[in-house]
Amino acid sequence: MEWDGYNGGEIASRLAIESAKSYLEENFNKIEHEKEAILKLIKETMEYANKVVYEKSKTSEELHGMGTTLDVCFIYNNKVYIGHVGDSRVYRIRGEVIRKLTKDHSYVQQLVEDGKITREEANHHPKKNMLTRALGCTAYVEPDIRARNIEKQDVLLMCSDGLTNMVEENDIYRLVKENPETAPSELVKLANDAGGYDNITVITIL
Repeated sequence: MEWDGYNGGEIASRLAIESAKSYLEENFNKIEHEKEAILKLIKETMEYANKVVYEKSKTSEELHGMGTTLDVCFIYNNKVYIGHVGDSRVYRIRGEVIRKLTKDHSYVQQLVEDGKITREEANHHPKKNMLTRALGCTAYVEPDIRARNIEKQDVLLMCSDGLTNMVEENDIYRLVKENPETAPSELVKLANDAGGYDNITVITIL
């Protein structure tokens, strides 16, 4: 699981991860282990984590409005089941291709989809960090849920926008291909060397 919090985000992020992890562990063996049931469980996991964070945010003025991004990757048999809220990302590196498996819930992404700016312009837009969806800010959240096939040599990479705002996708691909085990620390260093101004989370799954 991977996150990127704000406004009391460290608390929001920790609560989101702990609650999502416990919900998955407690409920996986209670369902049929087939695609639609697992996708439903991932959705319920994200919704439960949202509820936990939202309820906590109402307990004090300092926590009011806190939120976090959250990505969940659950691997079972030959599929990865993904739950996604926010602008953190999940990539799959397969052979010579890096593919983003999530869609940013951001104002700039919406501008791209509406054809108002190009993807290149989005990379440097002043409002690129403005989210349209986050976990814990409202009583209900609509997560993106999907299942993707994975193969033996695939590498999954989960990261916050602290990485992708600083490091180009081709550099992410290059470092993961060179050594997927050391890539997270090397990518964090690369982002910091580029002037990293946000928290940077990077996880590879082999």
